Amino acid sequence: MEFNPTTLPHQSIYKILTGSVLPRPIGWISSIDIDGRPNLAPFSFFNVVCSNPPTVLFCPSIRGVDGKPKDTLNNVRATGEFVVNIVTEELLKSMNLSSIEAPPEFDEFNFAGVTLAPSVVVKPPRVAESPIHFECRVNQIIDINNQPGGGSIVIGTVVHIHADEGVMLGGDKINLTALKPIGRLMGSAYCRVSDIIELERPKSILGEKK
Repeated sequence: MEFNPTTLPHQSIYKILTGSVLPRPIGWISSIDIDGRPNLAPFSFFNVVCSNPPTVLFCPSIRGVDGKPKDTLNNVRATGEFVVNIVTEELLKSMNLSSIEAPPEFDEFNFAGVTLAPSVVVKPPRVAESPIHFECRVNQIIDINNQPGGGSIVIGTVVHIHADEGVMLGGDKINLTALKPIGRLMGSAYCRVSDIIELERPKSILGEKK
């Protein structure tokens, strides 16, 4: 089958994209509005950009139910800060509950049954139960489209990292077995990181004499 994206509804394109680009990491983003009210929401359009400076991105989409930006996007525009909380198997149900579409005053932390913990550098709180947090300041926001199916790219610089000792190996390596991260698939499906394949990368030949 061949598809021209300009002739398909964005809902169909979404299904093809999310059913092909997987598994996707989940950025569980906590933020606050200008009145200090916390918000918590998961985003599977999320990834690392680079390590110098440490940079991450997530992509909040325009809500389909009312065609408006998500509260998370409004919050990071207003405050310039957010926290990435890493999702584990134990937190899967809580993460899913926090995906509820609700008004700005709704307390997703309470609804999801997780605990607010103060951050070290930024104002938005962390999810206390998450073993890894990246406190971030907004580097830039790139708006792609403000129509349903569209969205924005929020790029953040990591200004503080918290990692529980229980998921660490040495000073700078993550114990994957202890972390038990969750990946996003399509529809209502998620996956565990339980079947691991390890391959050594080819050695660099840059700079070798010909």
